[in-house]
Amino acid sequence: MAVLASEPVELEKSMSKHSEVISAHSVTIPGVERKSTGSSKDLSADQMVELLESNTFTGTYRLYRRRFVGLVALVFLNLIAAMSWPWFGPISNSVASDFGISLDEVNWLGNIVAVVYLPTALLIPLVISRYGIRRCCEIGAVALILSAWIRYSGTARSLSPRGSYALLILGQFFVSIAQPTYQVIGPKYSETWFNLNGRTTATMIVAISNPVGGALGQLISPLIGDSRRSILILGIMSTAVAPLIFLIHKAPPTPPTYAASRKPQSLLSLVRAMLGLRVEAAAYMTRRERIDFAIIIANFAVLVAASNGFAILSAQILEPVGYSDDESGLMGACLLLSGMVAAIISAPLFDRVFMHHLAVTAKFMVPIAAVGWFSLIWAVRPNNTAALFAIMAVIGVCSVPMLAVGMELACELTRNADGSSAIVWFSGNLFAVVFILVAGALREGSDASPPLNMKRYLIFMGVIVITVCSSVFFLHGAQKRKSLDQEKANEVLLSNQELLQRTGS
Repeated sequence: MAVLASEPVELEKSMSKHSEVISAHSVTIPGVERKSTGSSKDLSADQMVELLESNTFTGTYRLYRRRFVGLVALVFLNLIAAMSWPWFGPISNSVASDFGISLDEVNWLGNIVAVVYLPTALLIPLVISRYGIRRCCEIGAVALILSAWIRYSGTARSLSPRGSYALLILGQFFVSIAQPTYQVIGPKYSETWFNLNGRTTATMIVAISNPVGGALGQLISPLIGDSRRSILILGIMSTAVAPLIFLIHKAPPTPPTYAASRKPQSLLSLVRAMLGLRVEAAAYMTRRERIDFAIIIANFAVLVAASNGFAILSAQILEPVGYSDDESGLMGACLLLSGMVAAIISAPLFDRVFMHHLAVTAKFMVPIAAVGWFSLIWAVRPNNTAALFAIMAVIGVCSVPMLAVGMELACELTRNADGSSAIVWFSGNLFAVVFILVAGALREGSDASPPLNMKRYLIFMGVIVITVCSSVFFLHGAQKRKSLDQEKANEVLLSNQELLQRTGS
């Protein structure tokens, strides 16, 4: 049986027969003082179970164990889909040589993912609202399989360089559909299936699975043979993970919170609210909320762009100053894996300790990450391996957990989980395309010292990141969605306590 409550509860020892049913008397809501019924005729455990199972309670919120199964499936799908974007970064020089294409063309194997990502991300809220989470995931899985084998068909040695490149690009086009599907859906899945003491953690887990996939992609691609064998391995992994979509369900029979019970707002209503136009009351945003959402979009965009840009360009940034493919991949992996560890540690704290202080956390962590990116202007030089690994670790620890914090704050401000997620990821990938194109334009020529170095790009990236991220100090970040969920949960608690008291009398 599902867990009854909108917050963590203490299981009644005497209710062993129904160990997952929680008495309304033991519901705990953060920030709300629980009132005692004061009745001398409290119901016995068996009577409470009978009352609960008879659906006498109204407005009850429930949790289901299957939420964890769906979460694990979503994580693995997101992880594998994310590998394709930076896969060619650490082996860019090898791919250019093996397929007879230029480095800029190799960069477009990553750029195409970001370009197609943009319209796809904005369509995902529409698919979710019409067909549900499960159908959206099915579309992503089909695209993932197509991408795997179209891309592998481009490795045939009988093909001309142009023919091979066309198939590689087409394969990357299809993965451009799969990746945003599993990224954008994260906050909506957590809102649909998790309560207040698990929602940020669920969003964090899905969010970090994407950069972790990117880290693994950078780590694996240069270690498993030549570029053709590397593409085959990626195809096998993409196909193996696709059946996991059958573990993801559309929605629970009974919602876990008030927010999950509401009819989803459209992306159009969110855009209108952002512009200050007339919308229905549920979609309305105050002026302060619109300013805060704009700050979140800007900070999220530049941090995602810097990370993704480094993942794709790592070899091109580091090799001219004396680092190998393996070292380039390991530095990118260090950034993302250190961030993953920080996210795993911090997620429960955001749900249970700092649940009302997401904006304060962002004001502390984001500037440190920005300074880290800025410091690469001087740190990327020969024989500076230890310092570069340290900087990558600091950036990872301070920026990767901010993915989930940014998405949760966006949901709090907009009360539109899938719409706000689509917009922030859209902005991140739009800036990533810009950063990568600028990188190509700012690369030094073969007559520079050292040849083909990316010093000018590092200056551009560092200045943009530290300038934009300074706006985080103006963030207020009121968490209205959480407050409303707590208010509604308290109403249900008091109503059901009164019902129990009357029934016991």
